[in-house]
Amino acid sequence: MVRSTTTGDSKAISDIYNHYVLNSHSTFETEPVSPQEMGQRIERVTKEFQLPWLVFELDGKISGYTYATQWKPRAAYEKTVETTVYLHHEEFGKGIGSQLYKTLLEQLKSLGHHAIIGGIAQPNQASIVLHEKLGFVKVGQLKEVGFKFNHWVDVGYWQFTN
Repeated sequence: MVRSTTTGDSKAISDIYNHYVLNSHSTFETEPVSPQEMGQRIERVTKEFQLPWLVFELDGKISGYTYATQWKPRAAYEKTVETTVYLHHEEFGKGIGSQLYKTLLEQLKSLGHHAIIGGIAQPNQASIVLHEKLGFVKVGQLKEVGFKFNHWVDVGYWQFTN
């Protein structure tokens, strides 16, 4: 089931995210995020930016999450958001990411958002496939903008337009 996130979900979300912090270049954070910090991030996205943050829950367990956040702080970017999705590392290939992202895209459309941006650290074929399956188109790539695990990482950008 896809549902809106509550701050009570922050422990499960930080557990999912911290796997990527410690084992992947999917995020450029290098230190684990506490449940308290994650709760503050959820509050900022949902209260300050008035944007959706969703989880996929099955049998009381959160298997993934997705959210949108402000793309840039300038007024002309008001209808543009950046999205992200993370799945529990044991939950790939079950359609959870697609369900989460489809629901997020529907909610963003109903909120009047026009351009939706997904940044993907390279390489990440699973994320590319997910984005392109849902209609995102690659619009650019920045070379060597992240440095993690002693190597430079490129970031590609995909865009979905409502």
